[in-house]
Formats: sequence, C-alpha cells, structure tokens
Amino acid sequence: MSQPSGRDYVLGTTEWEHDRLIRQAARLGFATEQLLRDAGIKPGHRVLDIGSGLGDVAFIAARFVGQKGEVVGIDQDAAALAKARRRATSLRLRNVSFVDGDIDSLPRGKLFDAIIGRLIVQFLPQPTQTLRRLAEHLRTGGVMAFQESNWEAMLSQVAHLPLRARCCELIYETFRHAGANMQTGRSLLQAFKALKFSEPQMSLAVPVGVDAGTRRWLHDLVCSLQPRFAQFGLADGALGDTSSLADRLDAELTASGSFAVCIALTGVWSRKKSATRKRRS
Repeated sequence: MSQPSGRDYVLGTTEWEHDRLIRQAARLGFATEQLLRDAGIKPGHRVLDIGSGLGDVAFIAARFVGQKGEVVGIDQDAAALAKARRRATSLRLRNVSFVDGDIDSLPRGKLFDAIIGRLIVQFLPQPTQTLRRLAEHLRTGGVMAFQESNWEAMLSQVAHLPLRARCCELIYETFRHAGANMQTGRSLLQAFKALKFSEPQMSLAVPVGVDAGTRRWLHDLVCSLQPRFAQFGLADGALGDTSSLADRLDAELTASGSFAVCIALTGVWSRKKSATRKRRS
C-alpha cells in the first residue's frame, strides 16, 4: 500500500499533530460509529483498520466486535502506533493489535470480515489499485467501509464567515498542492464499482456545534499546516497575526451568531461479491 510516510505526509507526524488528531477523533467519533453500524460491523468480526495512526478508529471498531472479535490496525507511522498500543493498554482493549508497515506487512491466510479507514484514502496516490489489493484480504461477503472528507459540504457552512472561509481555502489548497484527492467520495464510489462489489451505500455527516472542541478544530488544523503555506506559495496574510487567530475566529462566530463546523465526512461502504463462475457449454 502506498500509504503516506511521515517524511512526505502533508500534516506531518509531530507531537502537536498527534495531539490534534486525538482531539479531532473525539469530535468525529459519532459519525464513524454510525458508519460502522450501517456497514454491519458485528460482534465476532475480524476487522482491518487502514492508516490506523493513533488507533481511534480501531478502538471504535473494537467496541463493535467485542472480545470474540479482533481488530488489526496498520500504519507506517511507528511513533503513532507506539502511542496507539499504549492507549489500547490503558483502555484495556485486548482485542486490538497494530502492524507497523504497509499491505505487504499483513499476514497471509486468515481473511478479514471488514476493512475500514477514515481520512486515509484521500492521501493514497492510487486508491483503486490499493483497494483492489486490500480486497485480497477480505472474505467473500465482507465489507469495505471508508470515510473521507467532503469539502463542498464543509465550505458551504462557512461561506458567510470571511475569516473561517479564508482558513478553509488555505487548507484546501494546501492539501491539493500536496497531491491529496479533494473529491474522495466520488473516487471511492468509482473504486468500488471497479472492484465489482455490491452497489455502494453512502452517507454524509457534517459535525457542527458551539462547543470548544468544534470551535477549536479549524485553528488546530491551520497550526499544523501553516509551515506548508509558504512551501506551496500560498499567501496567508489575510489571516493576520496567528497568535490572535483563535480569538478572532471565535469572535467572528459570536458576532454572527453562528456555529462552528469540522470537516464533513462522506461514508462509502460495499460488500465483496463471490466470483462469478463461467458456465460450461
């Protein structure tokens, strides 16, 4: 799997970014729980979590599969996986393990009932080929379920907030310059069709709120990506003094009586069909 490495991954693998991801995961968890429920993840299932990172999606899946099930998370960020293992221990999750590496690092033989991931396919250079390779590890009737960013839905929620809109535009352009797929929902749909799985099912979640976590999400992401703005020649002068950016973003929300929004998530899931046998003439 051509999963982004720590060296070229646009968000990096710093301590700050790891902490940000944990905060983000807390806000996106409800949407991922609903995706796994809709996709039919059940007790006893064996689940593979792609791009597992700090383990938050794997931990959600672990609650679904129970002690008789198993969740395997895989990622190329060894430092993140070390933290994920410690977090799993602190949560007393004995049905979760993590593999440091790519698809080729996965043991052959025992197939998975489900393969899942959140905000990972958008960073893969060849998503269809990657999903095709993953399908080799999925049992017949098993499900693939991925959740990826939906920028159209998010941007529509900040159009009336100039400062937030500018932050979102800079983030969008940074991801695009880094080679991320900004139309991942559509790409996933086409990838599943190419795999000839069952008809894909889809959902859309737009996390909004006035709580501190939701309000903070955008500023956090700007802080992680700001070094990339100059690298890609993106002018960030409209943001003003970054030391006061968080306060100004909050003031904009208050003045307009608006709520904050996190990244919107398109969920896509589909089941692996049995191979069609040719009839003998």
